[in-house]
Amino acid sequence: MSKRPKLALDHQRTTADNREETSSVVEYEYTGRGHHVPNNVTRVRIHPSVTKIENYSFHTKLHLKEVVLNEGLTAIGSNAFQYCSSLQSITLPSTVKEIGEYTFNSCNSLKEVVLNEGLEKIGGHVFAGCTSLQNITIPTTVDDIGSSAFFSCTNLRDVVFKEGTKRIKTGAFEWCTSLERITIPSTVVEIGKFAFNTCRRLREVVLHNEEVQIGDKAFTNCRSLERFKFPRLSIQLDNIIQAGQRGIEAKIDDISEVEWRGGELVIPVARRYRGTPYDGLETLVMIDKEKLNKVVGLVRYYEVKEATTLFELALWKCKIDQTDISNPSDRGIYRTEVPGPVKDTILQYLRSSDDCEDSSSSSSSEDEDDSSEDDNSSGSGS
Repeated sequence: MSKRPKLALDHQRTTADNREETSSVVEYEYTGRGHHVPNNVTRVRIHPSVTKIENYSFHTKLHLKEVVLNEGLTAIGSNAFQYCSSLQSITLPSTVKEIGEYTFNSCNSLKEVVLNEGLEKIGGHVFAGCTSLQNITIPTTVDDIGSSAFFSCTNLRDVVFKEGTKRIKTGAFEWCTSLERITIPSTVVEIGKFAFNTCRRLREVVLHNEEVQIGDKAFTNCRSLERFKFPRLSIQLDNIIQAGQRGIEAKIDDISEVEWRGGELVIPVARRYRGTPYDGLETLVMIDKEKLNKVVGLVRYYEVKEATTLFELALWKCKIDQTDISNPSDRGIYRTEVPGPVKDTILQYLRSSDDCEDSSSSSSSEDEDDSSEDDNSSGSGS
C-alpha cells in the first residue's frame, strides 16, 4: 500500500476535489522569501506576518486561480504575479501602499481588480496585457498612475478616477480599445504623452481642470474622439450669465464650433494627419487650444467685470448705511464707482483673447449702462 508523500513545512496541501477531475487543487501559504512555490499551485494565501510579497514570487504560475492577501501587507514587488494566466480576481487590502512594476502584467484571465483606499502608487506596466479586465476604480489616495499601467487592456470599458490622482503617466491607457468615455478629475495636473493613444472607441473626454498639462500625442489615433467637455468652466460661465452678464453668450457663439447649450460647454477636437497610407497614417487628435484659450479669457474677463460691479455696490451700500437719508430718491448721489482707468487696467490684465479687445474701449460705457440698471433695480428693491 503506497503512502501519500509527506508535505514539507505545511506550506503545501494537495486535495483531490473529485476523482474524475484531471487536476487537483494545490494550496500554498506564503510566508516570505526563501520558500519554493510549486509550479502547479492553484490557490495562495499570504500569511498574516507578511508585509511584502517579494519580486517574482509567483511569476509564471500558470495554474494559479486565487490569491488571498492579508491585512497588514504594504507592498507587492515587481513581477510578483506576472503571467499568472489563470488568475481571475484580486482584491488589495487597505494597507497596501505600492504595487511594483509588472506585478500583474499579462494576467489575461484577470476580470476583477479591487484597489482600496490607502494605495499610493501604481507602478509601470502593472496591469498591461490584462485583456479580460473590464473596469477599474482608482482610489483617492493614488498620486501617480505609472507608465503603461493599463497598456493594451483591450476590454477595459470603464475607468473611474476619484479626486486625488495627480499624474497619468506615459502610455498609461494606451491601446485600451474598448474605452468610450473618460472623466479626468480636477486634481490631475498632468496627462503624459501617449496616455490614451489608440483608444479607438474613445468618443468623449471630460476635463475638470482646463489647465491640465497634456503631453504630446496623448490622444493620437483616437479616431472616434469628437469633443472635450469642461464642467468647471461650464459652471463659471453659467454663473456669469445668471448674474446678468449675458453679453458673454454672443461672444461664445462667435467662436466657431464651440458649443454652449443646456449649461454645458463643449470644445471641439483639432485633427492633423501625418504620414501616408503606405508607411502608416497617424491621426493627431488634440484639444483646440486656441478656442479653449478664448473661452477661458472671456470667462476671466467677465468674472472680474462682475466683481468690480459688486465692489461698487458694496461701497454704495456702505455709504448709505453711514448716512441718514430722509429722502430715498437722493441715494443715487452716494454711488461710488471704481475709476474707469483702474477698471480697464484690471480687465486688460486678464484679457487673453482677441474677442475681448473691443471691451477695453467700451467698458466705461458698458459699466455706465450696468450702473443705471443697478440703480433702477436697487431703488425698486429698497
